[in-house]
Amino acid sequence: MNNNKDSMGKFISLVLRHRPEAAYIQLDEHGWADVEQLLAGIERTGRKINMAMLEEIVRTDNKQRYSFNEDKTLIRANQGHSIAVDVGLKEQAPPEFLYHGTAVRFYESIQRQGLKPMSRLYVHLSKDIETAVNVGKRHGKPIVLKIHSGRMDREGIPFYLSENGVWLTRKVEPEYFEQVSI
Repeated sequence: MNNNKDSMGKFISLVLRHRPEAAYIQLDEHGWADVEQLLAGIERTGRKINMAMLEEIVRTDNKQRYSFNEDKTLIRANQGHSIAVDVGLKEQAPPEFLYHGTAVRFYESIQRQGLKPMSRLYVHLSKDIETAVNVGKRHGKPIVLKIHSGRMDREGIPFYLSENGVWLTRKVEPEYFEQVSI
């Protein structure tokens, strides 16, 4: 069951963040999907799911990627979208420093071009080095960048805090970060 739950969680992430058509659904302008339509769409792909399994996936997701509305008739991903949705992020002043984990092989390009959202709408930043290291490990040998987010904020660059505690911004220019020893 756990392997099936992990696989289903990845598929739901794909559907709610990048390709709703993979489950024959549409997201509204705020990224919400009708739960009944999502369950039926997933079943149409040959995967087995029910409301209890969906609730378990949302409840136990270690990154808290998803949210239900109050009566659990709608669901959405909290952030990480590659499709244009407005999840209602509110601009917020960040802490003085945030962190970004990536792989060593990307560092030369990042030094030249800065941190860009790539296929996502925002650059994702962590509040601690440990989380950034774990993110970096997913892409290879990790490297962590210390982001001077307080300075960026004072210079008028907006930041947003997602419902699951991930800090977001549109871009981080090279003058706002430095490599951290890990």
